Amino acid sequence: MTDLHPVRRALLSVSDKTGLIELGQALAARGVELLSTGGSAKALRDAGLTVKDVSEVTGFPEMMDGRVKTLHPMVHGGLLALRDNDTHVAAMNEHGIGAIDLLVVNLYPFEATVAKGADYDTCIENIDIGGPAMIRAAAKNHAFVNVVVDVEDYEKLLGDMDQHDGATCPRFRRKLAQKAYARTAAYDAAVSNWLAGELELQAPKRRAFAGELKQTLRYGENSHQTAAFYTDGSNRPGVATAVQLQGKELSYNNINDTDAAYELVAEFDPAESPAVAIIKHANPCGVAKGATLAEAYQKAFDCDRTSAFGGIVALNQPLDADTAAKITEIFTEVVIAPGASDEAKEIFAAKKNLRLLLTDSLPDPRKPIVAYKQVAGGMLVQDKDVGYVGMDDLKVVTEKAPSDAQMQDLLFAWKVAKHVKSNAIVYVKDNATVGVGAGQMSRLDSANVAAAKAGRMAAELGLEESLAKGCAVASDAFFPFADGLLEAAAAGGACVIQPGGSMRDDEVIKAANEKGLAMVFTGMRHFRH
Repeated sequence: MTDLHPVRRALLSVSDKTGLIELGQALAARGVELLSTGGSAKALRDAGLTVKDVSEVTGFPEMMDGRVKTLHPMVHGGLLALRDNDTHVAAMNEHGIGAIDLLVVNLYPFEATVAKGADYDTCIENIDIGGPAMIRAAAKNHAFVNVVVDVEDYEKLLGDMDQHDGATCPRFRRKLAQKAYARTAAYDAAVSNWLAGELELQAPKRRAFAGELKQTLRYGENSHQTAAFYTDGSNRPGVATAVQLQGKELSYNNINDTDAAYELVAEFDPAESPAVAIIKHANPCGVAKGATLAEAYQKAFDCDRTSAFGGIVALNQPLDADTAAKITEIFTEVVIAPGASDEAKEIFAAKKNLRLLLTDSLPDPRKPIVAYKQVAGGMLVQDKDVGYVGMDDLKVVTEKAPSDAQMQDLLFAWKVAKHVKSNAIVYVKDNATVGVGAGQMSRLDSANVAAAKAGRMAAELGLEESLAKGCAVASDAFFPFADGLLEAAAAGGACVIQPGGSMRDDEVIKAANEKGLAMVFTGMRHFRH
């Protein structure tokens, strides 16, 4: 392989024309001949640059609405020919094929077209064919050819050329080739996954996964693990789309916990009531609604003040000054909200290490998306849990029915339980969690943990009885035995919401009746592993 290879002839054909003129001018100034197509050629000519149309090189005009323009041996021969292979050189000379040393291509905006909700035919027309074909050809021949698919690499290209007197080094070309193949792979993934969705294929034979680097991370869950954060192009509101106004760089755990917090708080409609979720290690340690955000935050904080220290706070309404002042009373890692007032930003500015993330909106908790989980040797794929239960979906199974106020607390508790690691038990009173039992190996243990937290916080607040006294109880899955339900009743539970469906439902219902509890079944569970 030749170590350095000069750039003498370049083909520029881009959909995104950002930086195109500047690149063309810089290449021309370095003596590079410019080839181009369609709109790219026009833009370069309008800037006063000398450009040869690809149609002049191929001897064929662009045809079929631009579908056919670069799919020709005069183009692909110039990209694929090995400059140090006598047979290839002879073929180039015989057929008048000129070498192309640089290819600059970005593809038709298929992903953006789909994201805009375009119709089927429009999406099909935005599938690029010639672009990926040229990119793959140039990337294969990176021993001699530079292939640039990202605007951010324009300056890097020019820098490498200047460093090597108009040539580029092999390592740089390899890096460009790697990025090029990753781009075409991601593009094909977007097309195949879209088609699978259009066909409503739940499990296509092959599924492609792709992501774009958003940031490299200092480390992963632990300091000995490397990590990076990739976006999937879905633009779902949350940590991936948020703008960070201040604070240190987000860590792997920050990103994971912030996502959990924002997805949870989005369950509560901001048009109905302010809501706040405080998350620690991906589990909620306090969730509440209130008349104001500040009240909601205080109620959420009072569920478990110990765990809230160093936690992640998510709001379903723009951050205001009163709430900002309360949040800064303790150490908080991250706050994420759909906006913030200038006064709130000023208050946070005094806390340099506090990370403030702002989004334009909340994620839709009922919008189906695909969720992935890696296992050894493969990937588990499922629809995200967007299950929803409303008042009309509940079935009263006990002699006693919940009151209207209890029904509201039950539905609140059910929304929270959906976001708690299994086995999950959640105690709620007056639209605020008062105890959360998460991730235990038995439902009885989770009920115990939630009760202990409710009792401890009552003592801290100077109350004579547990916060769980008279609370609503949510279980993310059915009670396999009555013991978990009896433990919740002993903690102060007055009403219960659970999926039902156990072979011992009758035993559990009988125990609830004996304790004077009201209980409803949802017919839906919310395991979260």
